[in-house]
Amino acid sequence: MIEVLYRDDDIAVCVKPRGVLSAADASGASSLPELIKKDLGVSEVFPIHRLDREVSGLMVYALSKKAAADLSAQATDHTKFVKEYLAFVEGSPEDDNGVFEDLLFKDSGRNKTYVVKRERRGVKKAKLSYTVLERFNTETLVRVKLYTGRTHQIRVQFASRKMPIVGDRKYGGRANERGIELYSFRISFIHPITGEKLDYKYIPEGIKEFLL
Repeated sequence: MIEVLYRDDDIAVCVKPRGVLSAADASGASSLPELIKKDLGVSEVFPIHRLDREVSGLMVYALSKKAAADLSAQATDHTKFVKEYLAFVEGSPEDDNGVFEDLLFKDSGRNKTYVVKRERRGVKKAKLSYTVLERFNTETLVRVKLYTGRTHQIRVQFASRKMPIVGDRKYGGRANERGIELYSFRISFIHPITGEKLDYKYIPEGIKEFLL
């Protein structure tokens, strides 16, 4: 049974478990839209944004075509559709607050993204900001806000600065029994039908004390 924070006839806000696809693909693996259909008894579920398979946390799905069109338009405007994440990174940023801006290239064949130095075909600009919440001996808990939505963006932008996400072996992080320590922590958007501003948070176990 998936954890649902909000649901009406047009949208559903829920927590994606680690290891579940955020949208169905050709592999036939289990996906969150399928679980939503089963658990909520709805016939149509429209993905609006994505989370990496091994990342858990908040997602919003449209349950009607009208809601899907509106939310998809909002998703391109990061003043209306806000996404924030929590991550444990190896090492520690020099500053308590900062902004990362990079050019990213996605290698679809390898399903991996790289920071590159110049613009060319397939290269996209990426921007995020971060705030340090707690520094530990070998890792740091950061709160991250995205201004663009690139594949593996948070993972590669931190890894390129020698601060890979804990557990993210794809980008140089050390192995971790809990998996990748990256979580979709907050999502804020305008309800596509009522116009109400909605804001939800998901705080993984063991992190709440650092957000007070």
